[in-house]
Amino acid sequence: MKYGEHLKANIAPEYGPDVYLQYETLDQTISQLAKVKPSSAIENNRVVSMTAPPQTNAQGLDTSHVDVTEEHFLRLLESEMIKVETFTLEKVTELRNKISETELKINDAKRFQPAQVLVAADEIANDFLRLEMYVNINFMGFHKILKKHDKNLPNLACKAFYVNRLHAQAWVRGDYSDIVVRLSNIYATCREDHVAQEADQATQSFSRSTSKYWVKTEDVSRVKYAVLRHLPVFLQKTSTGESDSQFTNSVYVDNDQLELYHGRLEKLPGAIALRLRWYGPGDPDVVFVERKTHNDSWTGEVSVKERFMIKESEVHQVLTNTYPIAQKKKEMLAKGKSQKEADEWETLVREITQVCVSKQLVPTMRTQCMRTAFQIPFDATVRVSLDTNLCMISERGYDLQDMKVWHRDPEWVLEKNEIHRFPHAVLEIKLELKGDTMVPPKWVTDLQNSGLLYECHKYSKYVHGCAVLLPEDVQAVPYWVDDVSLRQSIIDSEGQRILADESVGVGAGANEVYSHLLPFGSTVNDRSLIAVGRTAADRASASGLVGERAPLLHDNQNGAKFYDDEDDFLGDEEEEDGVCSSWCFPFCSSHNETLLAPTGVQKIEPKVFFANERTFLHWLHHAVVLSTIAAGVLAFSDESGNTWGEWYALCLLPISLAFCIYALNTFLWRSERIKNRIPTRWDDVFGPMVLGWCLCVVLAVNFLTKLVEIAKQDAPGIL
Repeated sequence: MKYGEHLKANIAPEYGPDVYLQYETLDQTISQLAKVKPSSAIENNRVVSMTAPPQTNAQGLDTSHVDVTEEHFLRLLESEMIKVETFTLEKVTELRNKISETELKINDAKRFQPAQVLVAADEIANDFLRLEMYVNINFMGFHKILKKHDKNLPNLACKAFYVNRLHAQAWVRGDYSDIVVRLSNIYATCREDHVAQEADQATQSFSRSTSKYWVKTEDVSRVKYAVLRHLPVFLQKTSTGESDSQFTNSVYVDNDQLELYHGRLEKLPGAIALRLRWYGPGDPDVVFVERKTHNDSWTGEVSVKERFMIKESEVHQVLTNTYPIAQKKKEMLAKGKSQKEADEWETLVREITQVCVSKQLVPTMRTQCMRTAFQIPFDATVRVSLDTNLCMISERGYDLQDMKVWHRDPEWVLEKNEIHRFPHAVLEIKLELKGDTMVPPKWVTDLQNSGLLYECHKYSKYVHGCAVLLPEDVQAVPYWVDDVSLRQSIIDSEGQRILADESVGVGAGANEVYSHLLPFGSTVNDRSLIAVGRTAADRASASGLVGERAPLLHDNQNGAKFYDDEDDFLGDEEEEDGVCSSWCFPFCSSHNETLLAPTGVQKIEPKVFFANERTFLHWLHHAVVLSTIAAGVLAFSDESGNTWGEWYALCLLPISLAFCIYALNTFLWRSERIKNRIPTRWDDVFGPMVLGWCLCVVLAVNFLTKLVEIAKQDAPGIL
């Protein structure tokens, strides 16, 4: 679809076409200018004559009487920019006024009716999302028309100038996150959120399950709204409260061999990551020393995050193992901390300071982002964080001064190979559910299956930064670097060494087998323009075909199915008309829908693959036993001339062959479902039953035949 058609199809009825970019008018102006073929200006001319006619065009023809000039196009472009900016700012003002009116209703106890307030809040949120779509459509239009201008009029190129000017305008660079914060407060009031008791900040240990997703820039606001309807924006104590995001820096330490990097990449049991984190702009005052320890969940253990808080001046002591642990412990006990808490804190600090020295850890990589956190304060049941403006910065190449300097000076200008800007936002959903039978809330499952989230299993900002910015030091890279949406940003950071050849698409490893791991595909299977996030709605989304995006904010209108905690994954599936029986040929049945489920919906443990192989071998074993029996019966029947025995053996042989064919077919079918984590039945109800009945019939016939033979021998006159 051309952009002009796309623009017409996405005009909001509430706004009308007049407030949108007049793309066709600008396009026609470019076409008229292209016919004139104007020449470029002579840059060395510093003076002009007010009585001399203008210079000729690129063909040497007089253009003094031409109606359409480059100035005409630029004036029209300027007026369109002003129009879009004015309309956007007016709508933002209207939204803020509506929020103020809603807040007044909340403050007035007599007028406060939660149901009405929720309706008003939903209306404001939908108006904001509609406005953002308006901004994005026009923003894309300006880029498109400027690109077209420079393509048709290379002598008068102006895209670079106007794109920079476009990014500097208020309607593009303005921060309207205060709307998100105020809406969050309104929803929290209507939900009557209760603040849990504040936990101790000195030492914290989190045992949790975490899933990570990529979010397109244009979907960030929709995802924020979907979350804040259920969780409030959680502002840190150092935050001003004027924005929903907080500037977050994390400096990761590692040694020259990148031992911690490779441990985290390979997910070795007990692999750790150490980082120094602080919040807010400027130099840090308070720093959190954090340790993340990986454990495989299928072993019964869980990954753990532990941290303690220090002053910035004490970072040097932690990294050099000179931190006064005994003195700090006494101070904790004097402040009323229990002996158990103090002992746990001491153990954690000693382990971290000792590993820093024993492994010779130094600052290696910094991640930087604007973090929006959603959480009921001090309630860790469901926590959601959204990182935007994410970038990775190399912390190598400067004098550490014996660990007294542990992060780059903010005044230094970074080279291309020292910074990497990640093109997507990163969403983290952290669950801490009590009990083995508890499931995530329905809204969390709906969000995971909304089509807005692109799951990237085990994504790590630290691992990604090291792979891109330290390509000569890494021995292996994560699978997601092959994703086509990351390729240009990696090249911009001069990390193309880790990329596979463009004609191949993916490097050796998991991506060769599991193509669905890459959210947007590879260079040879580019789905960046048509891919949707993982949903239960569209069988084509897994293979990169166009599918409807599941609606997030309204009722299901596009035929998308949301898997939630009430869905019955073990229910019987209806067979499609005109297809063969599913148990006989699973690959051509309704059982083989190409669905992809988030790991939060369908967990896969390594033993599942081995269980599938073990089941396959058991079926083959029984098939071999049957064929052996049939061969033996057939051999003895030939010698004795028993015709019935031959027929009996010939009946057993095809049954044993059917066992083999069924076992192979089911093994491949089940392997595909396990690989794609399809959240439906992985067992076959009818196949074993049919084969079993066939075997029972043959054995029963043989049994009855033998009874008849015995009866004939005992009473030859009866029959």
